[in-house]
Amino acid sequence: MNEYMKKAKQEALEGITHNHGGPFGAIITDKKGTIIATGHNHVLDQNDPTAHAEVTAIRNACKKLNTYDLSNHILYTSCEPCPMCLSAIIWSNIKEIYYACTREDAGKIGFRDDIIYDYLEGKNKNLITLTQIDRENCIDVFETYQKEKKTIY
Repeated sequence: MNEYMKKAKQEALEGITHNHGGPFGAIITDKKGTIIATGHNHVLDQNDPTAHAEVTAIRNACKKLNTYDLSNHILYTSCEPCPMCLSAIIWSNIKEIYYACTREDAGKIGFRDDIIYDYLEGKNKNLITLTQIDRENCIDVFETYQKEKKTIY
């Protein structure tokens, strides 16, 4: 078994042993193979639906490295990332991801990634109501940010 995936699995087991959340664990390494950060699901113990293993590992890595940019880092995760985690991975600039179990495996035990994937594919439009309002009253914040040449990430 890959040593980093083995560690991701251990993280997942740690999380379920302590009732922190679902059976998910993640590891972030640098290109040399040094483990930078670990994380497991903390949805239940933190009452935070965003506290997935990958997001937790990304937060831990960014805090440790004092950066929001994880370019040149690798993510190992015990399960195929859900759409939220995939977005966090993309935002953090991680380009190399290894996963063990699939989203179908997660679905078989009751996790509902499929409803989000369906929504993103244009199916299941009744999942949420998304309505734009008051753009004309808020666009000035964007204009100020651009005018002040703030950091784009």
